[in-house]
Amino acid sequence: MSLANVLRFDTPPARLRAMTFLEGCSFLLLLGVAMPLKYMADMPLAVRLVGAVHGVLFLAFVVLTLRAMRERGKPFGWGARFAVASLIPFGTFALDRGLRDDDEAWRRQRA
Repeated sequence: MSLANVLRFDTPPARLRAMTFLEGCSFLLLLGVAMPLKYMADMPLAVRLVGAVHGVLFLAFVVLTLRAMRERGKPFGWGARFAVASLIPFGTFALDRGLRDDDEAWRRQRA
């Protein structure tokens, strides 16, 4: 898995895959870097900055997930799995294989 393949925005499934990756990275930065800086180094600004970026990415993640459910007929359980994964550190990365396959199927349909 190369970063260039993950961060593609040229198809709807690719956009969701990229946003899932970015949201997962921002969550890890928030938990692993910003929170320790706030509580161990008395730097609350780290949480404010990283938290704001994470919040925007999370909202984009939710919007793209809901759009995929509506526009591509994904079931409720599919969206619920995304919601749960977003709450668990590294959870969104577990979704990558399915999103990659979804993107490849999208591309084959359009070719």
